[in-house]
Amino acid sequence: MSSPNGSVFFSIVIPAHNEEGCVGETCLAIISEFSAQGISDFEILVVNDNSSDATEDMLRALAAEWPQVRYVNNPPPHGYGFAVRRGLAEFRGDCACIVMADLSDAPRDIVAYHRLMREGHECAFGSRFIRGSRVAGYPLPKLLLNRLANWFIKTLFRIPYNDITNAFKCYHRQTIEGLHPLLSHHFNLTVEMPLKAIIRGYEYAVLPISWTNRTAGESKLRIQEMGSRYLFIVLYAWLERALSRGDYHR
Repeated sequence: MSSPNGSVFFSIVIPAHNEEGCVGETCLAIISEFSAQGISDFEILVVNDNSSDATEDMLRALAAEWPQVRYVNNPPPHGYGFAVRRGLAEFRGDCACIVMADLSDAPRDIVAYHRLMREGHECAFGSRFIRGSRVAGYPLPKLLLNRLANWFIKTLFRIPYNDITNAFKCYHRQTIEGLHPLLSHHFNLTVEMPLKAIIRGYEYAVLPISWTNRTAGESKLRIQEMGSRYLFIVLYAWLERALSRGDYHR
């Protein structure tokens, strides 16, 4: 399926809640990197998720100055999962790359995803924990929980990929359509989408990526609130694979 807007191949979807301190820098860094590589077939779609600070004012100014940037306001209900799902309903490209607003994802890695999708891959997944990757400023307690959760998922599904929980991934439009229905309201969407893509038979490429902890604003992820939600989605995906008899396989 071709994109609704033929001039846009690659959509960068950024959910943003109270990110006035970093979303502008993130958008400009992405534009700079893509321009340096001579890539023009992209858009940045920011989903403003009920921000109470100056995030929307900043986005309005960015969109007025940079034609690559546009934004939409996410109506209730709010939350990370709903914001991403709004972006996936609004993007114009042939594929969508989910990027955090805090510049934790390196723009050069977004360009690498663009290259992989141009090569015809159905998904592009990064890993922060393979040779060639780089992680900076990851709080040790969260890092340990991350590695434990990813080990559990990797073992349960018997897959080689080791960074399912990272939100920074890219999907072709037809792949996204094949992942419905999406259930997650919160950050567990970051697990639901790649697991469904893998168990439903979509092809994916993996590359090493860099991750740097935010220097502005506040992380919206609350581990103590998300544990049961992550587990629910993991078990839901496992049951689909074990009991559906391939009904949802492409």
